[in-house]
Amino acid sequence: MYHNGVYHLFYQYNPHGATWGVGNLSWGHSVSGDLVNWADVGNALEPTSPFDANGCWSGSATILPGGVPAILYTGISADGEQVQNVAFPKNASDPLLREWVKPSYNPVIPLPADVPVDFFRDPSTAWLGRDGLWRVAVSAKVGNAVGSTLIYRSKDFRRWDRNAAPLQESRAAGMVECPDLFPVAEPGVEVGLDHAPRTGTGVRHVLKLSAIDTFQDYYAVGRYNDTMDTFVPEEDGDDCRSWRRLDYGHVYASKSFFDARKNRRVLWAWANETDSQADDVARGWSGVQIFPRKVWLDNDGKQLRQWPVEEIKTLRSKRVRLLGAELNSGGVNEIVGVAGTQADVEVVFQIPTLEGAESFEPNWLVDPQRLCGEKGASVPGGVGPFGLLVMASGDLQEHTAVFFRVFRHHDKYKVLMCTDLSRSTTRAGVYKPPYGAFVDMDIEEHGRSISLRTLVDHSVVESFGGGGRTCITARVYPEHAQNGNGHLYVFNNGTGAVKVAKLEAYELATATVNVGDDGLIRMSSMRRGEA
Repeated sequence: MYHNGVYHLFYQYNPHGATWGVGNLSWGHSVSGDLVNWADVGNALEPTSPFDANGCWSGSATILPGGVPAILYTGISADGEQVQNVAFPKNASDPLLREWVKPSYNPVIPLPADVPVDFFRDPSTAWLGRDGLWRVAVSAKVGNAVGSTLIYRSKDFRRWDRNAAPLQESRAAGMVECPDLFPVAEPGVEVGLDHAPRTGTGVRHVLKLSAIDTFQDYYAVGRYNDTMDTFVPEEDGDDCRSWRRLDYGHVYASKSFFDARKNRRVLWAWANETDSQADDVARGWSGVQIFPRKVWLDNDGKQLRQWPVEEIKTLRSKRVRLLGAELNSGGVNEIVGVAGTQADVEVVFQIPTLEGAESFEPNWLVDPQRLCGEKGASVPGGVGPFGLLVMASGDLQEHTAVFFRVFRHHDKYKVLMCTDLSRSTTRAGVYKPPYGAFVDMDIEEHGRSISLRTLVDHSVVESFGGGGRTCITARVYPEHAQNGNGHLYVFNNGTGAVKVAKLEAYELATATVNVGDDGLIRMSSMRRGEA
């Protein structure tokens, strides 16, 4: 959340070890002035009460009238039931909100009779309706079968009543979790909207759900009825697994917030590890947050666009530019002068002709990830594969390929975006899948050009295709990276030449993450000076 000039990140934290199985979860708490550099201010919530004795799990923050924040969170009680609790700052005048109190009247939402004990969790940010009642969305498996997003209403943020109808049901999906409902501005308008009560029915909303059986985040653009408290997707069906995905790689449990400082909607998500649990223990930590992203509704009104927040650019240091270079078939050109373990690369590819595009098979629409596995970066094609090789060793024995292929589909073209991990590491026991999705854009209308931005931060590779229409996040663990060495390349393995219309690559400096008191003093002074 953003509150009184400070960004707050609350996150599930196990202070007892790097895995889930030791001790019970707390809420870690870090603060920032810029979404990039962070200071640790100690745990906000710890499992010290009967209503959260078995862990403080997911939840959300809400800014109440008068500017006082509140936390709604799931506690697993001493009896093993998932219940919803509330917490408030002990001292609301503390700019860093270091201490939080949990009222004794918790839980504020007990386990419903028609929901199993371990399928009731993840309260969303609450919003105030035009009728003056608060609403909050909570995930549940109703009747031991139906994945539901329930709505609860309250006058006072203490006593909550369940709405008769769910906000949404995904009957075939089983349990869905981590709901996020938020309004969006008109198509193509990049400003964010908060949850203020709105008259009329013109404002569209986005509902994001995390499906536990696929471990993926899905979203739909639709209409939220603030009288009935129901959501109807405009295009997609009731099963959330048929909706668009926020990221076609390795992220889960995403959460957005309205950034009042810059009038934008910011999304964050969790990327867990894909090597072994023994590696987690050896590192002493497990799981990361991806780069925060600004999100808005695309011009087509159907899909979200995502882009790294502009503050990431403050980490940029050494720059290398490449303009107008031509990549012939089989070409692999190193981007010299930028270390590849922390890098930000933006490139625009221009395709001279689409005549050589391969024919598109209709069954490929069903599973683009499988298509990326069958037609990886090393498989020659017509138009593509072309793109970047990142986290690469000097001999290219290890590399992660992020690339495009263009297919002819009837009288139009389909653009496939892939992140190929098959050669990302020579280590054994590492998950190395292909990731892929189609980029929903007309490449001819865009002058036969397509953009790619890839952020590399050691084991995290985040890529944004077509101006953020398609996003793919991957975790990679190359052996050569242990020496601090990483190379970047641009490549083309298609039969036709591809032009690099523009390429800018930057080294990224190291952000300050969870520093101690000195960092807190600097940041607090900065915020007071700005005010």
